[in-house]
Amino acid sequence: MLVLKIGGQELDDPTFVAKMGQAIATVNEPLVLVHGGGKEISELQKRLGIQAQYIDGLRLTDADSLDIVQMVLVGRINKRLVTSLLLAGVDALGMCGVDRAAVKAEKLYHPMGDLGHTGRVVQVRAEVFTLLLENKITPVLAPLCYGDNGSLFNVNADHVATAVAVAMPAETLVFVSNVPGVLRQGQLMPQLTIAEIEQFIADKVITAGMIPKVRSAIAAVEGGVAAVKITNLDGLIAGTGTIIRQTIC
Repeated sequence: MLVLKIGGQELDDPTFVAKMGQAIATVNEPLVLVHGGGKEISELQKRLGIQAQYIDGLRLTDADSLDIVQMVLVGRINKRLVTSLLLAGVDALGMCGVDRAAVKAEKLYHPMGDLGHTGRVVQVRAEVFTLLLENKITPVLAPLCYGDNGSLFNVNADHVATAVAVAMPAETLVFVSNVPGVLRQGQLMPQLTIAEIEQFIADKVITAGMIPKVRSAIAAVEGGVAAVKITNLDGLIAGTGTIIRQTIC
């Protein structure tokens, strides 16, 4: 089985969402779909007069922002993606980490400040997803997670996807973003090892938003996932992208 994570940058584009549903319908193995939604969260915060705040690149989730996270991730984007999959013939179920306490989290502490209701994954109930997959149902998972005493946490979708992939365990974790993979001087690198990634980060070949993506890939591979692919939607359809493994096969 595979875990597929879709970034939030294009999830407000009806053409992209429809194409995504059709692409997933062609995948011939069970999968869990995890999605982000940071772009739309920030847009709704702005409309409501709430300033989006970040600490070291991590979203600060205060009480008002947590309400917005729930509305956007669970109420808006999740159901949009489920609808797209249903229209493409995929039996999909929308959920978040709170449902059946499928993904449990705790408060994420950062030395540079209080992140509020931003959390980190501490446990995944793999059996929740296994039961759905055994019944040929595709879970569509929003990264709102369950904490002690019924608290809720907003968790980075890449981290949730990685945790689910490790817990299952998945054969492949796929990050679908707005770039075709890891690029070097504009050219796609089809394969990378962990050692090569660390060197490319040091050499500033891998920079900016790709760094947390490859860090999540490293965590997945070190956690037992056989391979991680970073690609875009066209690459998902064509089978192209950057494959990350412990060693090149």
